[in-house]
Amino acid sequence: MSTNKNTLMGWIDDRLPVTQTYEKHMSKYYAPKNFNFWYFFGVLSMMMLVNQILSGIWLTMNFVPSAEGAFASVEFIMRDVQWGWLIRYMHSTGATFFFIAVYLHMMRALLYGSYQKPRELIWIFGMLIYLALMAEAFMGYVLPWGQMSYWGAQVIISLFSVLPYGDALTEWIRGDFLISGATLNRFFALHVIAVPLVIVMLVVVHLLALHEVGSNNPDGVDIKKLKDENGKPLDGIPFHPYYSVHDMVGIVVFLMVFCTVMFFFPEGNGFMLEYANFEPANGLKTPAHIAPVWYFGAFYAILRAVPDKLFGVMAMGAAIAVLFVLPWLDRSPVKSWRYKGWISKIYLVIFGINFVLLTWLGTQPATETLTMVAQIASVIYFGFFIAMPFYSKMEKTKPVPERVTGGH
Repeated sequence: MSTNKNTLMGWIDDRLPVTQTYEKHMSKYYAPKNFNFWYFFGVLSMMMLVNQILSGIWLTMNFVPSAEGAFASVEFIMRDVQWGWLIRYMHSTGATFFFIAVYLHMMRALLYGSYQKPRELIWIFGMLIYLALMAEAFMGYVLPWGQMSYWGAQVIISLFSVLPYGDALTEWIRGDFLISGATLNRFFALHVIAVPLVIVMLVVVHLLALHEVGSNNPDGVDIKKLKDENGKPLDGIPFHPYYSVHDMVGIVVFLMVFCTVMFFFPEGNGFMLEYANFEPANGLKTPAHIAPVWYFGAFYAILRAVPDKLFGVMAMGAAIAVLFVLPWLDRSPVKSWRYKGWISKIYLVIFGINFVLLTWLGTQPATETLTMVAQIASVIYFGFFIAMPFYSKMEKTKPVPERVTGGH
């Protein structure tokens, strides 16, 4: 970037700090040298957000947000619009891969303590993005107006009826006495305009908070402590060009997997596009098994594990809410699980496996055996957070090195 005030860039910089912003967030933003595989998923999440926005814009050009026209317009996009099938699959497969990237990004934070001081705000903004993503995905799921779209909306919106003034609240959300074109229309407006704006703003704030305190690393070492005579971190390298080029490897591999699934398994055996959703919405015909898309599975399993509807909704809400207070539950003096005690390591592995199990249970019919398994898994889920302040403070930890070690 030119610093010469006589150039066009200099003229722009006098009026808009383009070079200064670029340097602060790219070429002079120092990131730890020892990033590993887990650090790909932040940029991959951003890439999938761009994919969803761009493919969504093209889909809205032919989508008709009405009870009479929605299903037929999706069929029209798939069959008659040039490359419409590809844009639709980019969007539907993109939703799945977006959540895969986000879940792995969150797992990275759990592994290396990226939510601990001074990064609490980064974690909270990240959780708000996750919450907005779930709202966005749910409302987008209703738009094709197939059987599962209709009945999924019926089940989720009916959950609000257990709250005080619940009947009035559910009627207000639906915009009618039952799920109808009014519901579809308002969900379309929220899905296309309101929630994406919120997500983009939260992503910007998430990145600003990250670049203010600096990136964490697999050792949990603060690279700002040790600097050379020029004030540059000894264990840091400029994000651009080092990591901007390095991330291309992860992006290419991720896109290869994404394209393989999109071209060869776009329905994901019913996990990404349910077979019931290929039938038009019918309020008089209930599907045999109403289940959410897999990325809501864990919280739906917790909801169903509790026999009482009110307590089930409270448990599901608590399962999400407890993630927000995670930075204050972890009392460990070290950040990374490399230097934490064996209790933390075992608990984290169990938590990860348990979350995958809950996700699967949420997509299955609620048999007596699976409900019992879901109840045990729900107890393990909450136990992880309830026990954390005690075992993280009491356990013996390893000494953390002064400098970062090689990525491994």
